[in-house]
Amino acid sequence: MPHLVILYTPNLESETDMGGLCRALAEAMLQVKDEAGKAVFPIGGTRVLAYPAAHHAVADGRGDYAFIYLNLRMGAGRSAAVQKQAGDTLLATARAHLAPVFEQRLIGLTVQVDESPGQVYDGKHSTLHPYFNKTS
Repeated sequence: MPHLVILYTPNLESETDMGGLCRALAEAMLQVKDEAGKAVFPIGGTRVLAYPAAHHAVADGRGDYAFIYLNLRMGAGRSAAVQKQAGDTLLATARAHLAPVFEQRLIGLTVQVDESPGQVYDGKHSTLHPYFNKTS
């Protein structure tokens, strides 16, 4: 964890580089620091996944409207200030990447940050964490 899941209307695929947006958002997440200046998100645990909606209805349906939703899920224990900083960072990064799209069409962008305090199971197996812990 953290996992950032992006849901978007498929009419955006021809207008922006979704893979580039994913990479920009992952890099932005890795720059978020806590109050002590320590990285908030581990390199090996940072994931950004984007999915076009197979079906969608946006607003009144009278236009070719677009929408993109970013949901960051992070583990419990980070301060409200760090949570807000993460959200603000993601919003700024997405707005910068999507600026040309905002100039050309009607589009909505939402960023939501969720904390997972009520987990009942969190099984993991990864070769990523050991690799990045060794190289950092």
